[in-house]
Amino acid sequence: MTSAPHLLNEDRADFEHVLDDALRIVLDGTDGEAGSPPTTEHLNAEQLRTMALAATDVIGARAATEYEAYRRVRAETREAARESAQVRERNTFGYAAMGVADGAGSGAGLFAVMAVLTPILAGAAAAIFLLIGYALQALSPEPGIASPLRTAGWFFAAVAAAAIVLGGIGLVLTALRDGASAIHDAPDALPPEVTRARELWRQALLDRGLLPFLDDALAAGPAAAAPTVPARSSRMPNLGYSRPDFSSPHDSQASTPRYSSPDFSSPDFSGPDHLPE
Repeated sequence: MTSAPHLLNEDRADFEHVLDDALRIVLDGTDGEAGSPPTTEHLNAEQLRTMALAATDVIGARAATEYEAYRRVRAETREAARESAQVRERNTFGYAAMGVADGAGSGAGLFAVMAVLTPILAGAAAAIFLLIGYALQALSPEPGIASPLRTAGWFFAAVAAAAIVLGGIGLVLTALRDGASAIHDAPDALPPEVTRARELWRQALLDRGLLPFLDDALAAGPAAAAPTVPARSSRMPNLGYSRPDFSSPHDSQASTPRYSSPDFSSPDFSGPDHLPE
């Protein structure tokens, strides 16, 4: 059996919305409305909400099948939209390179070609003129054509910079225009199949996940939300080690075996008269 998929951050807002609906259902007719102090009979809405958010993975596992289906459909839809956007982008650049107008006549195609080629040609011309002009400046005497070449090089450099800026503005406007038709996660912008999968998951999360969890929490009472602290018999915590038994010095000496020093005798030495001849 596979494990339940982890709840993504982008789906936590949906989880909290369904949690709010579940709280309104289970607290209807009780004294646990939001903002009311906790009583000995029921948990209030804030306590229930905190408990449910802490058990998000456990609750979400009860609707794992629907959530997996929702994620799969959403991922497939996003991938299809991404591929479609890439195809449109390739077609746009292809039409611009060939000078084909996209429904606006030949003028738009010529403008697109100029927007693509101008930075390249102007940059190349600027590099060539500046390189030759500053190379001639090193000669003595300096040829008269060196200064005009440098001036022309800086002019083409300015043209290339302006074309790059205009092209960047055009790309930003194109991205904003294409982004308006992209798929977003707002409920009104989702495709129908994604919307159905999302609603099935939310309903399963409400029926099989949140409502049973909140009912069990209400039945358990405030004791379910109170943390249990184990009682300690002394101020020092028990770390699992026992104190070794030590005996008094008298007992240690009594149990310690006694050793006597060995008796050594001094060697017998004879005087010179007794040495062998």
